[in-house]
Amino acid sequence: MQPVLEVYQPKGFTLWPVAWSEPFSYLPLSGTLLPVEVGAAVMGIAAANDIDPEDDRPQRPADPLDAFLHGLLTMEPLFAPGGLRVVDTAVGTTLLPGCCSGIEDWREWWSVVDGHASSGFLGHDPDPCGERHGDVVRMIVDVERDDSPMIELPTADLRSLLAGVERDLIAFHRLAAAWAERYVPDRAAPLAAALARALDVPPEGSQRVS
Repeated sequence: MQPVLEVYQPKGFTLWPVAWSEPFSYLPLSGTLLPVEVGAAVMGIAAANDIDPEDDRPQRPADPLDAFLHGLLTMEPLFAPGGLRVVDTAVGTTLLPGCCSGIEDWREWWSVVDGHASSGFLGHDPDPCGERHGDVVRMIVDVERDDSPMIELPTADLRSLLAGVERDLIAFHRLAAAWAERYVPDRAAPLAAALARALDVPPEGSQRVS
């Protein structure tokens, strides 16, 4: 189980170095990414929140860097396209986030561990879903398909996997905070705080298992 961010081709992006990626591919987030991969991840999260101000939000600045980061630094809630990728290595079944799902909702899986009958919204096309049946969780790849593959595992195993997801996200956040100090030093603190909100991890980097 990995937290993955949907990333896009960085055509024409020059605000900081970024890794090239295939369109609509997934980048696993962890503490082992290269600086250009962190740059691609930050670019992707910022782009997903690059929406013109409405309501009480301040107007977009003229400076290109501040303009690009404006949504990420001022919007609530934030959106980090992607979610959790789960692979059953024994049979090769893979569960992917659906369209419009976000990493910020990764804790929905904890609701299944804690006894809810099913998970909340995890995206569509495909429509992944988690269902609890006693001490077993069924991760359905596409609930709209009658013949959908699924991954079954004990709830205790899912709890352990989710703890690993949180460790990966916290490690990535620490890496991204250090990256920001190097590449956007004047905006490093607010950027790190915004990324913590987008990933639903503690801003100070301490682990918080639900």
